[in-house]
Amino acid sequence: MESQPQQPAQQPAQQPAQPVDPRTLSVGQRVAILVKALDGAKRTNEALARCSNGDQMVEVLLDASSKLELGLTRAELVRTPPIRDWVWWKNKEALLTIGDAKPRYQQDGEQGMPSGEDEPPRRKFLGLF
Repeated sequence: MESQPQQPAQQPAQQPAQPVDPRTLSVGQRVAILVKALDGAKRTNEALARCSNGDQMVEVLLDASSKLELGLTRAELVRTPPIRDWVWWKNKEALLTIGDAKPRYQQDGEQGMPSGEDEPPRRKFLGLF
């Protein structure tokens, strides 16, 4: 038996990676790209700091998104964390309100106060010494 020299298996030529169109990515991935792009973007961060409310912030972020060709919409920005949280913080609005729209710390402050009836005020528990 005659052995023939083994030839190395030919590997297909590696093609350069095709750039991915960011608009084909999920909303979360596109927002992550936007957030990463904001890191170190001095002018954009200064513009965001000058915004007086969340709507102005969203406008700045929409502009940044269009420059990066991410194709994000206003609705996608205001629904997706962390931008949703940034807008909330700027507006100081609760994401979810249950009850009479009073913050919990204000509701608790009414404990021990007379309720307008002939009940004596509740005593506060000071704890054990």
